[in-house]
Amino acid sequence: MFTLSVKADIRKLAKALDDVARKQLPFATAQAINATAEKVRLAQRDNMREVLDEPTPFTLNSMAIKRATKSKPVALVYVKPVAAAYLLPYEIGGKNKLNSKALLKPINAKVNQYGNLPRNLVKRLASKPNTFIGKVQTKNGLIDGVWQRTKKTRGKRGGLKLMVEFTDAHEATQRLDYKGVGKRVVAATFRVELERAVAKALATSR
Repeated sequence: MFTLSVKADIRKLAKALDDVARKQLPFATAQAINATAEKVRLAQRDNMREVLDEPTPFTLNSMAIKRATKSKPVALVYVKPVAAAYLLPYEIGGKNKLNSKALLKPINAKVNQYGNLPRNLVKRLASKPNTFIGKVQTKNGLIDGVWQRTKKTRGKRGGLKLMVEFTDAHEATQRLDYKGVGKRVVAATFRVELERAVAKALATSR
């Protein structure tokens, strides 16, 4: 987690305000912080789309906000815990493996529109009488995964078809740079949002 302070912008604007406008500043500050936080959230989502390979809606929607209030002018833009666990290597480095489980690589199994295996597919495949989970020696070496026994057809003997391969995790090379994205958005946005919020607060208070 990292912190971005906007106190300098608030103090600078406060000096230029009269007493009436200065009374509206705490409320306007919370509004401006929340508006900026929303822009940071959207920018982080856009960045995920650029850095990651077709991120799912679950991943994109993992960006959330804890909003600022007049009494506590601090907003938190964060990644929800489940997604944070598998996105962390794309921020600080490390292996892209979740909860120490092998990565699942679809071979002959149907995937969704994002290229991912549907939830619980491995369990469903393994429950079928013509499939099993295990290691099989092939011409490419020993492969661990979900295998399907294929039927013998005319002119073709039965065999095994690899549905899903269990592969070892590898180093995540992409970097999301949450801090960099956040700093750029705050620098470009907050002062404008603060001035807009003060003007709106003054307009509605009269």
